[in-house]
Amino acid sequence: MTVRTGNKRSGRIKLGMVGGGEGSFIGAVHRFAARMDDQYELVAGALASDAARAQSSGKALGLAPERIYDNFVSMAQAEAARPDGIEAVAIVTPNHMHVPVAQAFIEAGIHVICDKPLALDMKQARQLEKQLARRKDVIFALTHNYSGYPMIRQARAMVAAGELGDIRVVQGEYPQDWLTTDVERSGQKQAQWRADPARAGAGGCIGDIGTHAYQLMCFVSGLQPKELSADLASFVKGRVLDDNAHVMLRFDNGAKGMLWASQVAPGHENGLQIRIYGSKGGLQWRQEEPNHLWFTPYGEPKRLLTRGGAGASAAANRLTRIPSGHPEGYLEGFANIYSEVAAAIIAARKHRRPDRQVTFPSIADGIAGMSFIQACVKSSAGNGRWTKL
Repeated sequence: MTVRTGNKRSGRIKLGMVGGGEGSFIGAVHRFAARMDDQYELVAGALASDAARAQSSGKALGLAPERIYDNFVSMAQAEAARPDGIEAVAIVTPNHMHVPVAQAFIEAGIHVICDKPLALDMKQARQLEKQLARRKDVIFALTHNYSGYPMIRQARAMVAAGELGDIRVVQGEYPQDWLTTDVERSGQKQAQWRADPARAGAGGCIGDIGTHAYQLMCFVSGLQPKELSADLASFVKGRVLDDNAHVMLRFDNGAKGMLWASQVAPGHENGLQIRIYGSKGGLQWRQEEPNHLWFTPYGEPKRLLTRGGAGASAAANRLTRIPSGHPEGYLEGFANIYSEVAAAIIAARKHRRPDRQVTFPSIADGIAGMSFIQACVKSSAGNGRWTKL
């Protein structure tokens, strides 16, 4: 395989995509996010595992015929050999394909933006980690998109500045209701692969959405759990993977945590939220009201901090696109991750650090997420036995 060594690129970052063909929700989300700040141009793709659908999907997106690939291996090889080949690839496949695809493009010297969770299992994740350690010229980002919300950055900055004091309690939850019945048996594609251990991995709900809540809890609090006790359940008859999870956590500073994730909670759509309590105050943020952050200094009235409003921090304002009062949320959160990665890629062209501070989930976040899933599965199998991460 030919690997580019020199880099005289300029202008928009040429982007490829693996997965995300016709009918894919998350593929469209990544494409919108990549274009929102006009920093990427989608030029190539292996958009489906079926060759015919890969071709039709590429044509529908207006890709040049010679850059519509039937599989990711040929795409990585061909794009690495082209002088105008892609600089980055977005991986939006089911979980079991994340690592094989990432490995092919990392070997080709192409930056990777991968959907979460990182891998099918910890063995795969560690293999990828070792490969990235050898290829330090390749940027790897994991799209934990909720960490791109401005008010999440505000919360993180407030905790880091000591405004909550010593952190004592960290709580996260992510309830949904779309798997309340056995919808996977109806042929619903998104449900089918999520209910299949061969494609989703050992964790069902805990891997699909529990990892989002877990990543935010750690990202905002700045803490890392040292052990957990988990109770994973499959309430829908015949379902192999968990559809509900309760997890208790013990953090490295002595703080305690609780996480609830469920896909069988009628009345909830995407109820992701986090609550953090310290010796001096507390914070609460809900994904369904992403522009609001509630801050309560102990003994004082509750305060509403708003995106772009009075009291918004520099950390939040850096990721704010439009004036306060206008809705800004899910797509913009994804776009903020893409924008941060773009700044890193543009700096890498000149072998220097980015001109501004950039923050995006990396391989370390992916390894932490896989460790969390593995520990939850092990703990639950042992009737909630406390398990080290």
